[in-house]
Amino acid sequence: MRRVFLLFLLLLLAACDKAVANRSPARLVAKVNGTEISLHQAGPGSPGATAQALEKLIDRELLVQSALAAKLDRDPQVAQSIENARRQLLAHAYLERAAAAAAGSSRDEVQRFYEENPALFAERRIYRLRELVVSAPAEMIEVLRAEAAKGRDLEELAAWLKSRNAPYRVDSLTQPAEQLPLSFLPQLSRMKAGEVALFATPLGASVIQLVHAEDAPLNEAQAAPLIEQFLAGRRRLESAAAEVKRLRETANIEYLGDFKRGN
Repeated sequence: MRRVFLLFLLLLLAACDKAVANRSPARLVAKVNGTEISLHQAGPGSPGATAQALEKLIDRELLVQSALAAKLDRDPQVAQSIENARRQLLAHAYLERAAAAAAGSSRDEVQRFYEENPALFAERRIYRLRELVVSAPAEMIEVLRAEAAKGRDLEELAAWLKSRNAPYRVDSLTQPAEQLPLSFLPQLSRMKAGEVALFATPLGASVIQLVHAEDAPLNEAQAAPLIEQFLAGRRRLESAAAEVKRLRETANIEYLGDFKRGN
């Protein structure tokens, strides 16, 4: 399966490279058994970096030519993988183009986001944490929450989980506020060193013990590029969801076989 995946990826990239070359003129930098490779394909960068990229393109072209000579593109599994990847790229390109029409963030939007999220900016901190990552059903997580509320430390909670054969791991990490889940921050920002808090996750829970927190605030000017990037990403997601919803509403979709739905 790994061989098939690598092969269809090589074939797909080669097809994309040729399509790009056909659309715009580019300076040729190599020929591999007569197949042209352009400077555009080698990519931007320093001469050394471009030369290295060119060697990789030559290697890839040789592999693609060998695969085509062996008629591997006619293998049903490879052909299906190439088609799936092509359709995925087309769908992604359509959504990216639809999202590009969305307006940029206004100064008021940036300011409002800054003011609504003090834990990320004005009251930003860098946290040193110990984390107990737990995979367990919801009912066990609720009992674990009660155990954590008793003031038990991480070692005691880990021992409690071990005695019940619940899978877990203990991590140590140092991260700024923006690299932590946004839902964790209101409680984390109020915690003192040594305190423990439990946060539900899709697969179980994250039990966090605060080791140390250092203030590292960002003013609005410093935060603006980060906020604009976040808002742009959120707009892309919202635009994609809205476009898919619109397309579904205007399409004729019929479920068949085991997926057939009643009226």
